[in-house]
Amino acid sequence: MSPLTTTILFSSLGLGTILTMSSHHWLMAWIGLEINTLAIIPMISQQHHPRATEATTKYFLTQAAASALILFSSTTNAWTLGTWDIIQMTNPTSTTLLTAALAMKLGLAPTHFWLPEVLQGAKMSTALIITTWQKLAPMSLIYLTMHTLSPTILLLMGMLSSLLGGWGGLNQTQTRKLMAYSSIAHLGWMATISTILPNILTLTLIIYLLMTTTMFSTLIMLKSKTLQDLSTTWTTAPTITIISLLTLLSLGGLPPLTGFMPKWLILEELTMQNLTPTATIMAMSALLSLFFYLRLTYTTTLTMAPNTTPTKHKWRFKNSSPKLLTMATPATLLMLPMTPLLIS
Repeated sequence: MSPLTTTILFSSLGLGTILTMSSHHWLMAWIGLEINTLAIIPMISQQHHPRATEATTKYFLTQAAASALILFSSTTNAWTLGTWDIIQMTNPTSTTLLTAALAMKLGLAPTHFWLPEVLQGAKMSTALIITTWQKLAPMSLIYLTMHTLSPTILLLMGMLSSLLGGWGGLNQTQTRKLMAYSSIAHLGWMATISTILPNILTLTLIIYLLMTTTMFSTLIMLKSKTLQDLSTTWTTAPTITIISLLTLLSLGGLPPLTGFMPKWLILEELTMQNLTPTATIMAMSALLSLFFYLRLTYTTTLTMAPNTTPTKHKWRFKNSSPKLLTMATPATLLMLPMTPLLIS
């Protein structure tokens, strides 16, 4: 892809997200989402491969259907109330449709089936954009409309997403699919807390973005697409392998790493709101996710002796510049002591 094309596509991605996040009118928010979708499609399909074409088609169809639902819900709301203001969506039918549309946009269960397939067909760098940047615009719409959305629907979707995210990742051997199910589980935690405490939603989203960016950066630098690839990384890049191990444990929510913070705060808030059964289900679902993260760390670091003997599986190519990894790693691993500062 030429530098000019890349610049246009990335500019459009940024423009679409910022337009949606800063708009008060439903049509402007919808236009931003459409620009976003149309900018990412050439990135997914740039590999001339049937799987990439299939992933592009699936992504386009799901995002187009979700955008149409958003437009339909906002039109219905404007018809009954006479306003296009995003904050003033109070029609029950419209809010239910909007919740379904945003769930489809994000990849929340039960509309999550497209996400693992699309990530598997895309390049690692494109998969990173889909699981991080592409979540910002729909999340901002949830943030703007959270006082009108149904808490019951979001709690159910959150519980289902965290359960299916953990369950779906158990038998996966492809790292991109594992990260897709990880994304579904984390989005479930965000959906659960979204209507209760927006501050924790924002904090959880930021930490999720940091952890996912770090993990994808290590996978890109190690060129690891499967578990078998990960099992031979110790001999080629020991330092990055250690970072990926700690990042996986942080994604699983183990203390004293950063990933423990959002889970702890969400479970505490759910308990305070007398939603103890929901908190119990969420904690149990976190164990499912933790199992496949631990399996991944075991495969990565404990199946080979920690030596630097020449390996037959991978050439020692010069790694790309680790600037993104350098910036994201400290926040991914060391932010837990800053919890009081972040929630104040």
